[in-house]
Amino acid sequence: MCICINCTYVDRCITYHSVESLHQQPHLTENPDFEALSPTINVNIRTESEDIQMEWDVVGCESFSAEVGKWVKLRPGELVPT
Repeated sequence: MCICINCTYVDRCITYHSVESLHQQPHLTENPDFEALSPTINVNIRTESEDIQMEWDVVGCESFSAEVGKWVKLRPGELVPT
């Protein structure tokens, strides 16, 4: 799971903005202004027949600052991305 959902900077982060784009999800902000230091992204690839699905998750980041539930506060009532 992406650590970004519990990060203080999730709504300002350029890296998370890119992950949202890759997942074709609505952005928390259109103009992120925070550059994360050394984010580590895992890419999981799943295949079903000829269908290829890719999942991008930020699993490490030197800028990570814990704020449990930050994403949920920004998108109340929506399913948390996994």
